[in-house]
Amino acid sequence: MQGDMHKVNAGHLKRSAYLYIRQSTPRQVLENTESTKRQYALRQRATALGWHADRIVLIDNDLGHSAALAADPEREGFQRLVSEVGLGRAGLVIGLEVSRLARNSSDWHRLLEICALTDTLILDEDGLYDAANFNDRLLLGLKGTMSEAELHVMQARMRGALLAKARRGELRVPLPVGFVYDAQGQVVLDPDQQVQQSLRFLFQSFRRLSSACAVVRAFREAKLLFPRRLKGGPQLGELVWQKLGFNETLFVLHNPRYAGAFAYGKTRTRKTLDGSTRENCRKRNGIPFSPAPIPVTSRGKNTRRISAGFGKTHTHLAQSAARAHHEKALRCYRAWQFVASAVGA
Repeated sequence: MQGDMHKVNAGHLKRSAYLYIRQSTPRQVLENTESTKRQYALRQRATALGWHADRIVLIDNDLGHSAALAADPEREGFQRLVSEVGLGRAGLVIGLEVSRLARNSSDWHRLLEICALTDTLILDEDGLYDAANFNDRLLLGLKGTMSEAELHVMQARMRGALLAKARRGELRVPLPVGFVYDAQGQVVLDPDQQVQQSLRFLFQSFRRLSSACAVVRAFREAKLLFPRRLKGGPQLGELVWQKLGFNETLFVLHNPRYAGAFAYGKTRTRKTLDGSTRENCRKRNGIPFSPAPIPVTSRGKNTRRISAGFGKTHTHLAQSAARAHHEKALRCYRAWQFVASAVGA
C-alpha cells in the first residue's frame, strides 16, 4: 500500500471514490456472504489512501446481476459508475477484482479508456493502478482478458457435462404432456388417467384419419379438451385443459419422446446485436440456418418402454411422424446446401 501512495495526488482526493459491489446471481448474494463482506471492507483501503469516509460512494445496485453481457441495461450500477467516471467526478474506482466490474473485454477496456482520459485510479485487492500508465494499463488489460477467459472455461465445463448427460439420455429436460418424473427422477406415465386417455384418443384418431387437421376436428366434434402443463408463472407445473390446436397436434406427432427416443440439441440460439436477446437459429426463411447442427439423440433406457404405455400402434405412429419430420428437415437442409454452393460458385 505504501508503494502506491505516490500515485495519489490532491486532484484525486478532491473527487469521490466509488466502491462497486456485485454478485452474479441472487443465490450468491444469499449464500456467498463472505464475498460481499470482503467487497464492503474495501472502504478501509480507500480511507488508508486518504479519502474521507463521506467521500466514498457505494454502488451496490448490481447485486444479483451477471457481468458477462456487454452494455447490459440491467446493470444500472455499472452504467452509473461509467457515467460518474466520464463526468470527472471519480478520483478512484474500487472493486474486489476485475471480474466484479466486468466479465467481457468490451465493458472493461471502455472503462479503462475513460479512466485514463479523466485521470481516475483503479483499486482492487492486489493494488492500485493508474490507467494512463502503460505498465498498469497492460496489467489491467491482462486481468480483464483472464477474467473473460475464466468465464468461458467455466461455461465450457458446464456445457460439456450437460452434453455428456444428453448423449446418455439422462439429461433432465421438460417433458411433454403425458410424461412426468417420479421421486427417483425416472420418466413415467402421467398418473392422471384422463391425460392418458386424451393422448390415446389423439393417436387413435390420427391412425384412423391420417390428418392432423382431422384430429383437431375430431376433438371438437367430441367436445374434448386437451391437457397442457404450464411452463412458467406462479402456477408452474399445473395441469390445464384447453381446446386442441393444429400446432399442438403436430408437436405431439413429431415429438420423439412419444416414439421412445430422447433428443437434445435440435435447435440453436445465438446472441443478437443488443447482447441479450437470443433467437432460434435452426431455420431462417424456412431453411436450416446452421450448416452444422448438433443433434444428440439417444434411446432412453426407460423412455422407450414407458412410451409403449400408449400402445404399440400409437408409438409406431409417433415414430412414423418423427421420421417424416426428420426426412422433411433433411430435404430442406440438402436444398440449403445446394443453394449455398450455387451462390458460392
